[in-house]
Amino acid sequence: MSVAHREVSVNGIDLHIAEAGEGPLVLLLHGWPESWYSWRHQFEPLAEAGFHVVAPDQRGFGGSACPERIDQYSILHMVGDAVGLIGALGGEPAVVVGHDWGAPVAWNTALLRPDLVRGVAGLSVPPTRRPPAPPLGILRQHFGEGFYQNYFQQVGKPEAELGADPARSFRKLLAGRPAHPGLPALVVGPADDGLLDTLVEPETLPDWLSDEDVAVMVEQYAKSGWRGGLNLYRNIDRNWELLAAWQDALITVPALYVTGQRDVVRGFGDPKFLERLPALLPGLRGIVDLPDTGHWTQQERPAEVNAALLAFLAGL
Repeated sequence: MSVAHREVSVNGIDLHIAEAGEGPLVLLLHGWPESWYSWRHQFEPLAEAGFHVVAPDQRGFGGSACPERIDQYSILHMVGDAVGLIGALGGEPAVVVGHDWGAPVAWNTALLRPDLVRGVAGLSVPPTRRPPAPPLGILRQHFGEGFYQNYFQQVGKPEAELGADPARSFRKLLAGRPAHPGLPALVVGPADDGLLDTLVEPETLPDWLSDEDVAVMVEQYAKSGWRGGLNLYRNIDRNWELLAAWQDALITVPALYVTGQRDVVRGFGDPKFLERLPALLPGLRGIVDLPDTGHWTQQERPAEVNAALLAFLAGL
């Protein structure tokens, strides 16, 4: 099945979208460091099931606009883009699906605009309660200043590190293993130069990721660079401030959650996070817990993810 590409203007910027099929809208939101391409295995089965499948490059990524200011990447801007796309693509309520950073965008789109979301699915990153204090300070206390989300607060150094050899960066980030067994993953130590020093580049790529896939990602990031995606992390505390009015609000639309048992961000260290999900998602229709699956859920296990999405869509 061919995937069509075009630009859509929303909120004063142009977003590149990939799309296939006709019918009710299913909006697929990627994470970091990814693009629309991370959903390449989902287009055909969802379109053939009768849906209009759209995966944008979110702002700051790939072929989409990359606003300069850091504060243009807040969760309200990201949700605003999702809402703008739903409007530009017909305006009828959509199913919103997100992975990694796309998951908080999807969860918050369902939270803030339930009138436009008839179902929401999150992969890897679950919804969480708003913490009692700014998140970066809490992360610093638990993991130290070198935790990757804190490390990304530096402007310039992470961009230079990741952009020096993008193919190597993607190979390490998507398929690398920890360089220091026994130490927390993605924590830059005092003797390390950067995030990539915490990972060992694989000699061969896993069967779900090819050299051609890496080449596509390198080409897409040659357009956007790395700063837009990193700016998502630089808004973590700002997002906490912006969402104060929704403290303890619940996501009430029908929901699905998919996780991998080897995901490095699994439950953010909470071993009982799956038990807590129904309290956050009164409309939870199912949890899919995939064995032998890491963080890159829909790329690693496309058949299982597609089956879960199709079953969820059929039940709406």
